[in-house]
Amino acid sequence: MSKSIFRYITVFLSAALLSFSCARTTKVAKEEISSTYVSDNYTKKEVAIKMRDGVTLHTTIYSPKDTSKEYPIIMQRTPYSSRPYGEGNFKKQIGPNIHLMQEGNIIIYQDVRGRWLSEGHYENMRAYVPNKTSDTDVDESTDTYDTIDWLVNNVENNNGNVGVWGISYPGYYATYATIDAHPALKASSPQACIGDFFFDDFHHNGAYMLSYFRATSLFGTPRPNGDQPIDTAWYSLPQLPTEDQYQFFLDKGPLKNLNSFFEYDLKDKMSIAPDGMTDDYFWNELKEHPNYDELWQSRGLIQHLDKSKSHVATMIVGGWFDAEDLYGPLETYKNIEKNKNSYNTLVFGPWDHGRWARRNGRNLVGNYYFGDSISEFFQEKIETKFFNHFLKGKGDANSGLPEAYVYDSGRKEWKEYDAWPPKETSKKEFFLSENQTLTKEVKSTVGIQFISDIKKPVPYSEDIKSVFTPRKYMTDDQRFAARRSDVLVFETEVMENDVTLAGDILAKLKVATTGTAADWIVKIIDVHPAEVETNEEMQDHLKMSNYHLMVRSEVLRGRFRNSFSDPEPFIPNEKTTVNIKLQDVFHTIKKGHKLQVQVQSTWFPLIDLNPQTYVENIFKADEADFKTQTHTVFTDSSVELSVLE
Repeated sequence: MSKSIFRYITVFLSAALLSFSCARTTKVAKEEISSTYVSDNYTKKEVAIKMRDGVTLHTTIYSPKDTSKEYPIIMQRTPYSSRPYGEGNFKKQIGPNIHLMQEGNIIIYQDVRGRWLSEGHYENMRAYVPNKTSDTDVDESTDTYDTIDWLVNNVENNNGNVGVWGISYPGYYATYATIDAHPALKASSPQACIGDFFFDDFHHNGAYMLSYFRATSLFGTPRPNGDQPIDTAWYSLPQLPTEDQYQFFLDKGPLKNLNSFFEYDLKDKMSIAPDGMTDDYFWNELKEHPNYDELWQSRGLIQHLDKSKSHVATMIVGGWFDAEDLYGPLETYKNIEKNKNSYNTLVFGPWDHGRWARRNGRNLVGNYYFGDSISEFFQEKIETKFFNHFLKGKGDANSGLPEAYVYDSGRKEWKEYDAWPPKETSKKEFFLSENQTLTKEVKSTVGIQFISDIKKPVPYSEDIKSVFTPRKYMTDDQRFAARRSDVLVFETEVMENDVTLAGDILAKLKVATTGTAADWIVKIIDVHPAEVETNEEMQDHLKMSNYHLMVRSEVLRGRFRNSFSDPEPFIPNEKTTVNIKLQDVFHTIKKGHKLQVQVQSTWFPLIDLNPQTYVENIFKADEADFKTQTHTVFTDSSVELSVLE
């Protein structure tokens, strides 16, 4: 193996396991358990479980050494490796949290089909097969079913009850487990779960998330030996030649100029790769399927959740400031709710991606401090309680948990509701009026113009560097953007009373452009007063005084304003309606603060540059297609908020 591939392996394992599997050996956790706790208290066994079509999946079983009683099985299925391999090598921590580990449970990790030591062909978000007629009709639900069936019949001292959990991509498999579920599956906790790759991670409302470019290679890379297991880290990350991501992507120009990056280290790979492999499989899917066509629709899991069996209790977990998977958990919860017979609860806290699985005392996202021991509270009082009730306790609907356990990120406190959004909410409309004002009624109908310079796009943060996936920007101070001429700002007077936003947000823009294509970005901002204490972890050049906290933001690629499947150009200079759904929030704009809305048309390099000239496929656009245009936002545009009465 070359040094360069080994370097990529190291980067991949450290980044992917931190970002998606959420390794939980932080300083606090190490103080609470010894490094040998798992090996001291558990036995480890590795098995190959045969699926109905004959493919075997590598599965690791951690069983308590105390065999005087029976235990539930709690399982995670992952594409990110169930390492460390070898029955003498132990994870430092197992299970969803240290409480469930210390109480004693049988903990299972499995490499999903086609990854690492599991046989078979891997498919990125494998499509659900609704009408299975033979043993060759397999998907992630059948693999989960067959695995659970083997475990309850072959693992000693199990009590017949199974739970599944996972964060990010493993959260997707936890959701999948609830469809056509095995009778022994009693509880599932999809956390930061992917729901649809056209709206999660790699796209937001049709816009390609350019900041995820380096992560693209982790998904769907062909295996060097076909469908056979591998014991080397084949999956690697492209390396950028600079830490200045903004300048790098600006200099590279059109997306098609990035094709060569999926031939990185090709000479090393070609020595063991199948003949003819020239670039990355998932990158090809992205560039050949720019619209929400049958490929993406078939892989979406959201539309199948009405098939979730009601006997599986679900607890959906997410973070209000999760830059990677915010759409997934919210839409997963809402669609499972359509099955009225299901036990389904929602937990959302002030976290970024997977932060609830760590134990690090002070809870910050970027510069913004939300409180102490929030993740620890979740693990002990919510997550452990959920699994114990359905796997060890009565298992009925009276779990002691509310329908919605949500954290108000403005008041910095937990709240409980019997529905989400709370029944006490109503819709309040604020209009984008002249003189940078946000008003409760239309004051006039005029157009406010700005120039969208293709050579000087609006950055998504002051602090842009080469990262695996961005997170910090979700709570970044937005003053840098508010001071640009290509960002329109609208805000209220200082609030005389608290206003709590609880639920989704709909931006109803009336716009025009001199071109035939444009992106539209809307941001909801909590403008803090001058007299606010600065937390000790904040970047040196910032103070909390007048901090512009981004509460929620979203982009819509304008070509998809009427349909994600059938894009269409703008007619130059014609007033056009563009509606943008922003994901749910639970945030109080406190008395003395101001509510602000920002509107812009570039967000770089979080999303790729729109040429601002309509082309059939932006992944194949030429340099000549990219043109500076003048955009207009009309003052009968509004933002509809869900406000808690």
